[in-house]
Amino acid sequence: MPKGVLVIAETRDGELRSVTAEAISAGRWLADGKGEECSVLLAGSGIADHAGGLGVYGADTVYLADHEALGVYSGELWLEAAAEAIAAADPSIILIAATSTGKDLAPRIAARLGAGYAASCTGLSLEEGTVEATRPVYAGKIVEKVRLSTAVGVISMRPKSFEVDDSRSTSPAIEQIDTAWATDAKGVSAGPVEAAEGARVDLTEADRIVSGGRGMGGPENWGLLEEIAGLLGAELGASRAAVDAGWRPHSEQVGQTGKVVTPGLYVACGISGAMQHLAGMGRSKVIVAINKDSDAPIFQVADYGVIGNVMEVLPALAEELRKLEA
Repeated sequence: MPKGVLVIAETRDGELRSVTAEAISAGRWLADGKGEECSVLLAGSGIADHAGGLGVYGADTVYLADHEALGVYSGELWLEAAAEAIAAADPSIILIAATSTGKDLAPRIAARLGAGYAASCTGLSLEEGTVEATRPVYAGKIVEKVRLSTAVGVISMRPKSFEVDDSRSTSPAIEQIDTAWATDAKGVSAGPVEAAEGARVDLTEADRIVSGGRGMGGPENWGLLEEIAGLLGAELGASRAAVDAGWRPHSEQVGQTGKVVTPGLYVACGISGAMQHLAGMGRSKVIVAINKDSDAPIFQVADYGVIGNVMEVLPALAEELRKLEA
């Protein structure tokens, strides 16, 4: 009978992504609540040195699939690696981050297993030993609670939705996965993953984001946001209106048809706060809104609001931030 939690770690260019620590911490919490073990699939190329360190997040066992063909994500190959780890661990819950990789891999795993799948969840709980996942639906207007009725369930968690716990001091058991199938793979290839120009981290993993909308007036004014972002150590975001107008690349779009983010700080500049945008950033820890329209919907969700012209407010804000750095 399936038992325990298997977490799918995420790697890129031989390095662990920050969402891996979140996912393992969530998996450890679930496993502890059920009195079971938490195992991790670590797949990639040149990633063996990271395996032992996963014990600080609570991994009991690490299934290591280290092969050159796994260095760049490929749905077909990573699915085979996952299948090997699942066969070895026999888990009842498979947990993965809801990144672009997770959104592709999780449904593949669920389809292969005939398992129930709860996507883009923001919370987990245990009800009488049964895992209950919380996920927003209908652009965040409704939050539903889901229980998976299949023997094995697949759950993807939105980044920044679970606190990292790196307080463990255990050393996980490391089991090598036979990756001969990766050497023999035919017709499967993947190109390199390139970061968006100027971006330090993916928006979904950013702790601070400064976003601009139609109220910025045009791309020539984005330098104001870049300065604020630099002073705050933040990433740049944009509303759909700014992206549709061609002012910013789609990689920066926050919203229902863009990226869903949960940063510690979200600064919305010249963004009205249409439902489409709120669906992508409404769960941010602290929201600061700057808009000249006092009736803008963004103020209904903002923790702090500044009613004023962004062209006047942003230079004044930059000046104050520079004073703090001095």
